[in-house]
Amino acid sequence: MGIEITFLGHSGVLIQAGAHTLAIDPFLTGNPAARHTPKDIKCTHIALTHGHADHLGDTVEIARANGATVIAAFELSSYLESQGVGKLEPGNPGGRIATDFGWVAFTQAFHSSSYEGVYMGQPCGVVANIGGVTLHHLGDTALFSDLKLIGELYKPTVSFIPVGDRFTMGPEHGARAAEMIKPKFAVPVHYGTWPLLAQDISAFAPAGVKVRKMTAGETWSIE
Repeated sequence: MGIEITFLGHSGVLIQAGAHTLAIDPFLTGNPAARHTPKDIKCTHIALTHGHADHLGDTVEIARANGATVIAAFELSSYLESQGVGKLEPGNPGGRIATDFGWVAFTQAFHSSSYEGVYMGQPCGVVANIGGVTLHHLGDTALFSDLKLIGELYKPTVSFIPVGDRFTMGPEHGARAAEMIKPKFAVPVHYGTWPLLAQDISAFAPAGVKVRKMTAGETWSIE
């Protein structure tokens, strides 16, 4: 079938395949890179890597407006339920969650996860199979050796890899992560949004993996 990927800026992506659209980490309000508003987002599902404000973002508003199903870690799902989100699929790293478009699985991520001082469960990476294409969003993670195993298990076509340094991997570690996962394409994310994050990611040059930089608002089609 194929998919269309729209980059929402920072770490957010929108993935459309036929009647289904999956948003991952839709942070728009307060995102200086964003070219969309929450009202622009039409989706059937939302997947979240963790609870930090620059990833949870506008999930509540978007989920309510679209009647979208939110897929998130157990504790984060419980919080969203308390905010009036009606359709939830809680999970944790290790298993797959069946969806109308295919499936979502959570992987490990080495980071933290909270919202306004409240613990939001384990931070995760998100693997999604949609439109016959497997994608891996690493969330906000440090480099860890089991990324190689994740690549062997899921064989993603596209990996969204954080390279902004300080709170995640920098470009050099991000390149190593891409070499371990071995996707066809690596898309750098979580950089340049604010001065604290790396602006120069020229060192993100993984051997044997094509780098596909995207600008906010850009759409890319994959068959």
